[in-house]
Amino acid sequence: MSSTFDQTKISSELREGAALPVPTIRPRRLRRTAAMRRLTAEHRVSASDLVQPIFVVPGEGVERDIASMPEIKQFSVDRAVGEARACAALGIPAVILFGIPPEKDDEASWLARPDGPVQRAIRAIKFALPELLVIADLCGCEYTSHGHCGLLTPDGEIDNDRSVALLARGALSYAECGVDIVAPSDMMDGRVAAMRTALDRAGHADVAIMSYAVKYASAFYGPFREAAGSTPAFGDRRTHQMDPPNAREAVKEALLDVAEGADIVLVKPALSYLDVVVRVRRAVNVPVAVYNVSGEYSMIKAAAARGWIDEDRAVDELIVSCKRAGAGIIITYFAKSIAARLAKAQR
Repeated sequence: MSSTFDQTKISSELREGAALPVPTIRPRRLRRTAAMRRLTAEHRVSASDLVQPIFVVPGEGVERDIASMPEIKQFSVDRAVGEARACAALGIPAVILFGIPPEKDDEASWLARPDGPVQRAIRAIKFALPELLVIADLCGCEYTSHGHCGLLTPDGEIDNDRSVALLARGALSYAECGVDIVAPSDMMDGRVAAMRTALDRAGHADVAIMSYAVKYASAFYGPFREAAGSTPAFGDRRTHQMDPPNAREAVKEALLDVAEGADIVLVKPALSYLDVVVRVRRAVNVPVAVYNVSGEYSMIKAAAARGWIDEDRAVDELIVSCKRAGAGIIITYFAKSIAARLAKAQR
């Protein structure tokens, strides 16, 4: 049987374009040049969206590399001020502090001490750079000898309510040093309400709370645990950090924290949980932050070092995906490098 179609004729017409309908809608028009793409971009990251983490350690003149996090360092307070100054010069509006105390014990004794590394850094940075926002992470894991986020019962379980009381004392100690925002990352139940009550009663009603409302028990925290010396001595954190399969629970956690007085809610990590960022953004009426965590940072740095990816393009794609998902605040170890590139592009 002969073919109904003349294949030779059709091929000739296709080559000449005669057989094709002419499209009236051409999305590629708006991708034609770099200027056109900039003009029509739906989302744009700016330096004012970014927060740079700083690890603070005891001593003076300390600027120590972190092996698993290239270009990220531990700083003594004097050097942390210099790092904060560099961030401010790039237009980054805030830094978030993590403290490594001179010694750790089961009671996290250094967490609320006025001479703790975070407390000293808050005072020094606010004195040197009063307009820069200082956020202080608040959790037991950096201060306990066992590495867990809270205090333990005699049988080795997390004592939620005793841990909350400790965290409230820590929030007060940070507020007394001049912190702008306290950021509880422990995932204990009821800690936002306890901190808000303690802060308000002590005359610190202006101190904001950025709650790690949605913090998953993630495999992407490994490099941070090296940086902060906070690897659990036994067990894991799955009894208090969220289970990765759960998304509806994330909305529940965020709404609870807002009801307890959180001014900002945070989702952590970023890459594997952008769908959760979308859900939380739709559910709450406060700013939403996301934490581009250490493992995500180190994966990009390692792949870029081997020539497998273009670091700058990968970072830009990652960070704009956070913005696209609904995060208005992005904590990232890439903050300085992003801000530097943005500043260079504007010259």
